[in-house]
Amino acid sequence: MSPELIIALLAAAVQAGTPILFATLGEIVSEKAGVMNLGVEGVIAFSAFAAFITCHLTGSAWLGLLAGGLSGALLCGLHSLVCQVFLGNQVVSGLALTLFGVGLSNFLGTAYVGIATEGFGKIALPFLSDIPVLGPIFFRHDMLVYLCYFSPVAVWFFLNRTSLGLGVRATGEMPAAAAAAGLNPQRLRAFGVMAGGFLCGLGGAYLSLAHTHLWTTGLSGGRGWVAVALVIFAFWRPGRAVIGAFLFGGVMAFQLRLQASGTNVPSSLLLMLPYALTVIVLVFSAARARNAKGGASAAPAALGVNIEPEG
Repeated sequence: MSPELIIALLAAAVQAGTPILFATLGEIVSEKAGVMNLGVEGVIAFSAFAAFITCHLTGSAWLGLLAGGLSGALLCGLHSLVCQVFLGNQVVSGLALTLFGVGLSNFLGTAYVGIATEGFGKIALPFLSDIPVLGPIFFRHDMLVYLCYFSPVAVWFFLNRTSLGLGVRATGEMPAAAAAAGLNPQRLRAFGVMAGGFLCGLGGAYLSLAHTHLWTTGLSGGRGWVAVALVIFAFWRPGRAVIGAFLFGGVMAFQLRLQASGTNVPSSLLLMLPYALTVIVLVFSAARARNAKGGASAAPAALGVNIEPEG
């Protein structure tokens, strides 16, 4: 493989990894608040449609991006309502959210399948894009890719250096102690879930506004499930999520290029590659969590445990 092809493949890995990174960061925030959200796939699917239809009707890619994020927050707010108010099972509610989001996006988007929208175009950053090797890989993309570069730092700062973020983490570790300190665990959890939903929505918006520039059914393509798995791989750390997202993005880009090259490998096997890697990563992460001291405690202590209302 020539150096030019390798650089092109790595650049494609960055593009393919961007929506996964947004979704993974969103799930990290949600789980840090103590709420497991298995509805990421549905959130991505519906947010992709919300972003597309808003951009299509208004002609503004930025309004489309905002619509994608807000629609993700809205759907995850519904998940929070089920789990925090009605004390529904978080796993069941998340799975229902996936079915609801995917089904609703397909239903509403049927009339728009194949219609293109302008969305976000590529912008080469001055000076940085001219750096040998690194320039073509990292600095010749659209604005959402550049936004994703800063997102892990922003999420880390929020969770570790702000009072609101520390409160969100406290509700995921020990809600009773957070309540004793004068915090409102229910509200903080709701905020964490919806903030995570907003990030997932940005991932969905990227797919329709920057990745494909059109609407089609099945646009999420299993990325939500990959994001949920990457949270475990990253041990709930935003920095490690970057590695996982771009790694999976590279596998997705690689299998697409293999298909385009006319390889004799069956396309079904190539499509399976990213998800086979997901299983391998989960096995590796589980083994490491057992063997590494403190690895098993990386997950928030109260993850998946609903907060009983007072009185």
